[in-house]
Amino acid sequence: MLVSNLEIVPGKRIIKHLGLVQGSSVRAKHVGRDIMASFKNIFGGELKGYTELLQESRQEAMERMLEQAKSTGANAVLNVRFSTSSVAAGAAELFIYGTAVILE
Repeated sequence: MLVSNLEIVPGKRIIKHLGLVQGSSVRAKHVGRDIMASFKNIFGGELKGYTELLQESRQEAMERMLEQAKSTGANAVLNVRFSTSSVAAGAAELFIYGTAVILE
C-alpha cells in the first residue's frame, strides 16, 4: 500500500476518497531507560532507549492505520501526519492519520 505525506501522487488519479484512517500507540517510559536518560542529560548524547521506544510506537501506529485503510478497500493513504501527546505522567501517545483513497 502506498503511504505518502503528499496530498496527491504525481502521475496517479484519485478514483475514490474513502475517508480518514488513523492509528495510535500509547507507551509508558521504562525505569531503566529513565536512569540512563538522566545520565545522558548530564553528559549529553542521544537517548537511544527513547529513540527505540518512539520508533516502535511509530511502527505500531502505522500498522494500525494501514489495517484500517485495508479494511476500507484503499490502495493508498495520502496526506499522512504524525502527532504526539502526553496522556499521563510518564506515558505518551503517538497518533498517525491520513486519507484513505483508491488510486488508478
